[in-house]
Amino acid sequence: MSRRYFGTDGVRGPYGGPVINEAFAFRLGWAAATWSGATQVTGAALLGRDTRASAPSLLAAVAAGIAAAGLRPVSLGVLPTPAVARAVQARGAALGVVLTASHNPAADNGIKFFTRGGRKLTDADEAAIEARLDAAPPPQAAALPQDDLAVQEYREWAATLLPAGALNGWRLVVDCAHGATAETTPAVLRQLGAEVIALGIAPDGLNINAGVGSEHPEALRAAVRSSGARLGLAHDGDGDRLVLCDETGTLLDGDDLLTLLALDALDRDALPGRTLVVTEQSNLGVDAALARRSGRVLRTATGDRQVIARMREEGAVLGGETSGHIVCGDLSPTGDGLVAALRVLEVMRRREEPLSRLRRQWDRFPQRSTALRVRLRPPLASLPTLSATITAWERSLAGRGRVLVRYSGTEPLLRLLVEGPTEAEVARGLAELAAAARAEGIAADD
Repeated sequence: MSRRYFGTDGVRGPYGGPVINEAFAFRLGWAAATWSGATQVTGAALLGRDTRASAPSLLAAVAAGIAAAGLRPVSLGVLPTPAVARAVQARGAALGVVLTASHNPAADNGIKFFTRGGRKLTDADEAAIEARLDAAPPPQAAALPQDDLAVQEYREWAATLLPAGALNGWRLVVDCAHGATAETTPAVLRQLGAEVIALGIAPDGLNINAGVGSEHPEALRAAVRSSGARLGLAHDGDGDRLVLCDETGTLLDGDDLLTLLALDALDRDALPGRTLVVTEQSNLGVDAALARRSGRVLRTATGDRQVIARMREEGAVLGGETSGHIVCGDLSPTGDGLVAALRVLEVMRRREEPLSRLRRQWDRFPQRSTALRVRLRPPLASLPTLSATITAWERSLAGRGRVLVRYSGTEPLLRLLVEGPTEAEVARGLAELAAAARAEGIAADD
């Protein structure tokens, strides 16, 4: 079944547009609740949100739709996406909903769902929900009980992942993107003994991700260098991503973090199946690094939902994306930026090594990428110039690199990536692919 509204991670778009508005949110909440079999199972629907100005009214609309379907909605307030997933899992809820557009600007919003156990929906689940939309009743209001304990429960649980006082004497810089982690990550790190310099902790509804957070780590890097911190960590608006910088201000992306964690686990014979799951975006250097330690890398399509599904199939407990979605499956049912940060801190403590040394355990293949804004999204196979250029470069790089061209699942973008043996070859490949895409007439004006 095809999907019209769901993308890589939930439904997302500009607030007030044809999809992200209160009327559609009501219909989507009703459809999701009826799909879940809500009237036949026990447990509430738990709803959380990030700090966007549009989130409260959208959350109320989704909740009203859920109530109209016969399930009891409960608002958890502002809460990171992974904390909502954990609450669904811990409380045996029938459904979880998060109002967030993740790393997108404040003008956007979105709706993410979790089913029982805190699991993300499959493509088939999302298609089945969409099939119910037209049967939704007219929008109506509903009471929405509040539960203010979820934030405290999440903080208390996260603080148990390291020993009490484990971070005594550590100075850390944290950038919360003016988002949902402002009341969680700094508090947990302080509870563990760290001195925390916090950035991006004054949300006003309009400043989420605005020049801060994992998408804009410049201030984080500067603060780490000027304060002499051991490392800096940054989240996106809803807290399911993590980007780190070491004590020199050098950034580490998801590939760095996944490789660091996987190699440490392999050394301790603590990586089930000796397997790491990543997406097609990850650098080929990750594969080479794990192969040297007799580990293996499995790749999926883009999206942490795909990673999580493959992890379950393989019995793997570690996976993620270059963007910083890190899934520690033994601790969380979904990607959790705080959990990932605590895992890295645990490795640093055990090995008594700075992050700048730990990150040098692998060599990255030369890689370049870009994203072109597009007006249209025709199938790539229908674009002869671009298709021919992709084929030519795939043949040229066979066994030495790769080409990846895909539409973004969350934004009107065509993403291009080239990886190869030399910087010059990679740069030339990316330039030719971008020129071919523009020649097809699908790219918007720069």
